[in-house]
Amino acid sequence: MAPGIPDFVPVRDSKFAPQGPALVFRAAAWAAFVNGLKRGAV
Repeated sequence: MAPGIPDFVPVRDSKFAPQGPALVFRAAAWAAFVNGLKRGAV
């Protein structure tokens, strides 16, 4: 979660572009993606 925008999660490639642009996902969609990874569905 990002401060000031609790409904969205900004994601960026911190290894190659730590100050670069971020993709922004709704928090619920990001949680579903992460849970899918944990279950091995993705």
